[in-house]
Amino acid sequence: MKAARLWIGLALLLPALSGARAAEVELRTVDLAYSPEAVKRGAETVTSVCTACHSLKYIKYRDLLKLGYTPGEVDAKRAEHDLDAPLLGAMPPESAIQAFGKIPPDLSLMALAREGGGRYIFSMVTGFYLDPAGNVDNRVFHGIKMPDILGFSGVTDAAQRAELERTVRDAAIFLQWAADPKAQERRTLGIYVLGYLLVLTVLMYLLKRRIWSRLR
Repeated sequence: MKAARLWIGLALLLPALSGARAAEVELRTVDLAYSPEAVKRGAETVTSVCTACHSLKYIKYRDLLKLGYTPGEVDAKRAEHDLDAPLLGAMPPESAIQAFGKIPPDLSLMALAREGGGRYIFSMVTGFYLDPAGNVDNRVFHGIKMPDILGFSGVTDAAQRAELERTVRDAAIFLQWAADPKAQERRTLGIYVLGYLLVLTVLMYLLKRRIWSRLR
């Protein structure tokens, strides 16, 4: 009797699981390899476009100096803000709530908060399209309140779309950096540590052979 109930339960559960798999969105494949040039280009896009609504509360204006910005360029971006002030969105909270129904999410940790990280960001921003009724929707996040700020839904020229996608790719790379600014330093340090351990292992092996040769 218990076995029969188990099989009935599984039979009822399978359609739900199939529906859940069908609702999953496949993220686009894109190369988001780190490079200082890409991170700086992405920072320029995020600080000039995305911060009109979004904040990056864990990134300070001073951090932009690490990306290759000159002090003059940082001063132009921060205006009256202190060098150690966070990058806050330009839109006041009350205006954001009136326009979108809620405050746009902070982007500092977005690459860690979404499954797929930078790929999710890239797929979502490039995923705007016009539905049959002529309304703008998003393939990754249906019904999203965020506007199609780069105009992907209206782009028909392949070259123009490719250029926009390169811009979004760099922005996604920057947001990956913003979510963990020390990641590249840890990777570099890890290479040195592994090299040190390799040299140490070889030296210890040679020392062991020398000691055992005397004992024989």
